[in-house]
Amino acid sequence: MSFLTLTDITKVFGTTTVVRDFDLTVEAGEFISFLGPSGCGKTTVLRMIAGFEKPTSGTIRVGGADVTALPASRRKIGMVFQAYALFPNMSVRENVAFGLKIAGMSGREIASRVDEMLDLIALGHLADRYPYQLSGGQQQRVALARALAPRPNLLLLDEPLSALDAQIRTSLRDDIRRIQRELGITTVFVTHDQEEALSVSDRVVVMHAGRADQIGTPSEIYNRPTTRFVADFVGQLNTFTAKQVGPQSLHFAGVDVGGLDLSSVAANSAVTVALRPEAMSLNRRPTDTQSLPGRVLQSSFLGSVIRAQVNVAGTPVSIDMFNRAGVTVPAQGAQTEVWFAHDDLVILPESAT
Repeated sequence: MSFLTLTDITKVFGTTTVVRDFDLTVEAGEFISFLGPSGCGKTTVLRMIAGFEKPTSGTIRVGGADVTALPASRRKIGMVFQAYALFPNMSVRENVAFGLKIAGMSGREIASRVDEMLDLIALGHLADRYPYQLSGGQQQRVALARALAPRPNLLLLDEPLSALDAQIRTSLRDDIRRIQRELGITTVFVTHDQEEALSVSDRVVVMHAGRADQIGTPSEIYNRPTTRFVADFVGQLNTFTAKQVGPQSLHFAGVDVGGLDLSSVAANSAVTVALRPEAMSLNRRPTDTQSLPGRVLQSSFLGSVIRAQVNVAGTPVSIDMFNRAGVTVPAQGAQTEVWFAHDDLVILPESAT
């Protein structure tokens, strides 16, 4: 059942349209990430959901109710920002209790709820400390607890991990996902970090120039990008310019590759084909169906991965292979075959943006 619905949302600041024709339906309890580069409109969409910005046109519904014109204070939404925004003169306990006091809860109810939230974020032992006495990760956990304490219908997270170092960021993102699942709260998470989006989301909205370029599961976004922007932005990609030479055949890298689904390709149009580095190998695997001749430019042993760069028909191609017993690092200058499966080939018409 849909819980959050955005219909034909457009936002204009002055003469600049920052969000256009944006549609999204979010199911109850779903974790959705907005992913994209700076300036793509992802935070503006989040702020419109929160009620901090009003759409120039379009409709926002939460739980079936039209909240487009409703002020932020009446939307029953919890929000966590990049800057922790904790009250410096309040203890951890007082910060978490703040929204509950505003809501007029009794002292006993507040104490019980705060204890529950501090247990959820595993910081009960720091309840009497002040923000300056906490690490960045601890402060962000307190900010999360404060946002969740009033039992909001919807949780919004605006790049909450970007100010933290890598190790803490990974730990906290896992905590956020755990807490979200425990509470079953519908959540929208904004990030420019593809690893964050892919690792915690039920679905990802990849935004580009104010639009949702593609909406899908992390696997769909990574393995089956539908536009050139999504293919380039999410993960590393090897690309070749191809020419259609038959109803199911393309010519690229000096060879004809048949058995392809070209239903999305207009007749006689230019086509880009793409392969992820991990979809390719210098040793034929059971699922591989096609090879391209190449020459090793360089290779590196990275522990769990062997990374090779191979010249294929004048195009440098990156290949990542899992290390295992008996695998040798390819020698520079060696002639080789680059193997892949037809199913791993991503076909991107040049008209896709």
